[in-house]
Amino acid sequence: MKLQGAIIAFALCASARAEVCFTPGNMADWSTQSFAGYTDYEVVTSDGHSALRARARNAASARYHTIDIDLDETPYLVWSWQADKLPQSQHGERSKSGDDYALRVYVVHEGWLGRLSARALNYVWTRSEPAGEQWPNAFTSRARMIAANSGSSRLGEWVTHSRDLRRDWQAAFDDQVESLDGVALMTDADNTGSEASGYYGTIRFCASPDCDGAPPAQAGRPTPAGCTWTPVTSTPHAIGPSGVP
Repeated sequence: MKLQGAIIAFALCASARAEVCFTPGNMADWSTQSFAGYTDYEVVTSDGHSALRARARNAASARYHTIDIDLDETPYLVWSWQADKLPQSQHGERSKSGDDYALRVYVVHEGWLGRLSARALNYVWTRSEPAGEQWPNAFTSRARMIAANSGSSRLGEWVTHSRDLRRDWQAAFDDQVESLDGVALMTDADNTGSEASGYYGTIRFCASPDCDGAPPAQAGRPTPAGCTWTPVTSTPHAIGPSGVP
């Protein structure tokens, strides 16, 4: 997929709650932007819980939503996912021809110049980069990738992550931000010309690392009880597949 010319029209949503929570059903209603064909996204039942299944065959399209996230109130990103099939390539993810991921969740900060100064932090399930590794996106240095999971050892297993967004942003960009402007997810396999698939559970922005008091390792249910979300009026923005124009 080529970053130039690829845009996403985000839906703008504001929230003043102490927790912002998106269920798989919410994410299924997010807007879609195609970069190379369409990834198939469908709400299904996985292990008795709702999940958003994503399947890409030589394709790349994202689900995305803009929202004002106050990092003083909700600095932690907590989500669950399950990878089933990783894209296959002899090229690593740091190259343009290898820049595909079975799962990615990313957040965006627009900056002083709006989308022209946008930067994005991408959490990905990587084929070859070690877990915890961080690197610039193959198409733009304004997007940074973080390997949340690596390789095939946990394929078919639900994994829950809790990340300190301010700490990760500081480490990635050597800069501090007080808010974020968008969240997105994408499963893609266009650059490798292969296939990728996986499941997304609930995505939450929380005041504490454990959100509802359960340790992250035990909170892997795709849809936590009491997770609700209410959309509001939307306004379009332009942004690329890794979170920047």
